[in-house]
Amino acid sequence: MLFSGFLWFLSMLLPLVILQRLLHREIQAVLLLITRNVPVTIGLFSILFFPGVFLHELSHFLMAKLLQVRTRGFSLIPQSLSDGRLQMGYVEIEHTDIIRDSFIGLAPLIAGSMFVAYAGVYQMQVHTLWNVLRNGQIELFWMGLGLLPSARDFYLWFYLTFAISSTMLPSDSDRHAWLPLGIWLAALVALVIFSGAGTWMIENLAPLFNNFLNSVALLFGLSNILHLVLLFPFFVFHRLLVFIMQVDTA
Repeated sequence: MLFSGFLWFLSMLLPLVILQRLLHREIQAVLLLITRNVPVTIGLFSILFFPGVFLHELSHFLMAKLLQVRTRGFSLIPQSLSDGRLQMGYVEIEHTDIIRDSFIGLAPLIAGSMFVAYAGVYQMQVHTLWNVLRNGQIELFWMGLGLLPSARDFYLWFYLTFAISSTMLPSDSDRHAWLPLGIWLAALVALVIFSGAGTWMIENLAPLFNNFLNSVALLFGLSNILHLVLLFPFFVFHRLLVFIMQVDTA
């Protein structure tokens, strides 16, 4: 199917957005129930996700420098915003054209996906399990899954992959230039199609783009699995604390 990569991309991206928010909420609720202190909860939550926040903001900074865009402030200190959201960090970057702004906003997703690919393929060997499962070798898959935690530094790479994949999605401010850029790209593609190059694009460019989206979807799928694995115990622990303490964070 020509556009299967796009469908897989969307089917993996949307759950990742939802799972990330659910897991963050459960972790914050558990920390708040344990500490009963909002500043301490914010501090512990920030420490937990520090590797991901650091890579997120650093990728913004480095992309801006690469594209010769001026930067001002850089902070990794969490701040509570007026709308109730928690800002884990920020980089003050001068707004330029929509192309450079879009690449700067996309930088955390690029850097995070590269790390998830490295950790999953080279450190945790997840691609081997995926190939086994795709070949229908279910028993071998479960055997390999059971042996996975025995891999060298598995828990370290598991934590880093979770922390980074859970903070790699661009924020609202990161995406501010995506809509106008998307409109320009759509207009450009329409112009190319009307000029008679549509068939050439479908035959030569579409398969490459489809394979790229399939690869990104696979990385998002790995991130979804990590979030699901951690969401269940935090959800249960949250409800257990509520039952024992007879309080809630709502």
